[in-house]
Amino acid sequence: MTAISIENLHKRYGEHQAVRNLSFSINEGEVVGFLGPNGAGKSTTMKILTGFIAPSSGQASIRGINVLEHPTEAQKQIGYLPENAPIYSDMRIREYLNYIAKIRGMGRSERSHAIDKIAGQCGIADRLNQPIAELSKGYKQRVGLAQALIHNPPIVILDEPTTGLDPNQIIEIRNLIREIGKTKTVILSTHILSEVQRTCDRVIIIHQGELVADGKVADIIAESKAGLQYRTVFSDDKVSINAVHLQEKLEELQGVIQVQLLPNIAEGQVGFSISSTEDIRRSIFHLSLEQGIALLELSPSQGTLEAVFHHLTEQ
Repeated sequence: MTAISIENLHKRYGEHQAVRNLSFSINEGEVVGFLGPNGAGKSTTMKILTGFIAPSSGQASIRGINVLEHPTEAQKQIGYLPENAPIYSDMRIREYLNYIAKIRGMGRSERSHAIDKIAGQCGIADRLNQPIAELSKGYKQRVGLAQALIHNPPIVILDEPTTGLDPNQIIEIRNLIREIGKTKTVILSTHILSEVQRTCDRVIIIHQGELVADGKVADIIAESKAGLQYRTVFSDDKVSINAVHLQEKLEELQGVIQVQLLPNIAEGQVGFSISSTEDIRRSIFHLSLEQGIALLELSPSQGTLEAVFHHLTEQ
């Protein structure tokens, strides 16, 4: 069954075209990374899907329900966590979740059972009587996830759920999303692309309101011109290598998109990870001769989603 369908979607704010002719569909049970640079139209698209704003033209459907024509019915199918979690700091966690469940039309006994269940799933069962104002950013995000899941929706839309979290909190939220994805359709919007590679089955990338890539992460990397990745290590026994100068020279090679210095390389050696749109092995070899340094390692590897994203949205 199709969980989400968007067809020829347009959204204009005055003279600004936020979304243009956007079409895609997501099947039940998929965990999809929804990506794009700031201003690409991601949040606008999610607000249309959730019925918060109306499109200028085109249509969006949730499990076959037209969002514009039947917004309430469509919203019953969705759990939504916007970038700034809609939580009330003056409430306790249980009080807040009970309030959200009541808004969702759940009865008293149903609310009590749902709160206990979702609190356990989100790791906040031991804090239900704690004021939200006293929670850390990570726990507030957990409460935000709990409110999105309280009515057991088949579709969950998460907009930047790890913004402002430390590395440990990011791992915790990632694990929660993985768990949610076992039983629900999930759309995850984030700028942390490594999280998408670890969490999502599929990626949709938009740029300037238009679709630029859609498919499995591995397929998009393999098919993209930015899919070429090289690990290089240089050495010189006579003269120390100027890493900054060498990185600049590598960046000047035709086809190179990105050059990153590798950490933890042996003393007297310098290593780089290079993303490119074409085979640059000959160019790297000639550069090493030109600079009078030894090329100890030159090995191709799988490209990264970061490199592909940069290539598709660099304008």
